[in-house]
Amino acid sequence: MSDVKNILLVGVGGQGTILASKILTSGLMEAGYDVKMSEIHGMSQRGGNVSTQVRYGKEVESPIVGKGSADVIVAFERMEALRWLEYLKIGGKMVINDFAIQPAPVNLGAAEYPADIIELLKSKAEVTTLKAGEIAGELGNPKAMNIVLLGALVKAIGGLDDVDWDKYIAANVKPKFKELNIEAFKKGYELV
Repeated sequence: MSDVKNILLVGVGGQGTILASKILTSGLMEAGYDVKMSEIHGMSQRGGNVSTQVRYGKEVESPIVGKGSADVIVAFERMEALRWLEYLKIGGKMVINDFAIQPAPVNLGAAEYPADIIELLKSKAEVTTLKAGEIAGELGNPKAMNIVLLGALVKAIGGLDDVDWDKYIAANVKPKFKELNIEAFKKGYELV
């Protein structure tokens, strides 16, 4: 049986999915894991979906997470959680930002945004929901929601308490946002 863990971070362009993945990857390497990461940007600068696949363990040969094999999926937006559900393994966990971004077909009136996504997901998986943007806003900047979600992810994974997450946050954000993002991480960690 493989010791490799599979993590998916999924969202919409501009939500900070890739930044959260880079910090996660750095921390996992500090913890002594072999880590592989793959990013798909799509039309991210135009509000399209963004996904990052992170695999870590003693020895990882490929960065690709297959359907039905993700241990944890972190969704920065509700619809993205639903879109990627088939990648979650049986017994896997989902951390979901309870936030909706209306896709173009909804804005054009050609489709409706499902109102019951969270309930549907809870019927199929172990789900933790956060209002990460609101939490980050209370700390001073709603854009730090990605780091709130990162803290929640690290807690959901477990076994990473010895990593100096503050160091990797500081290395990846502008100095004036360092303390805010460190607090955002701690808040997300506490809420799971």
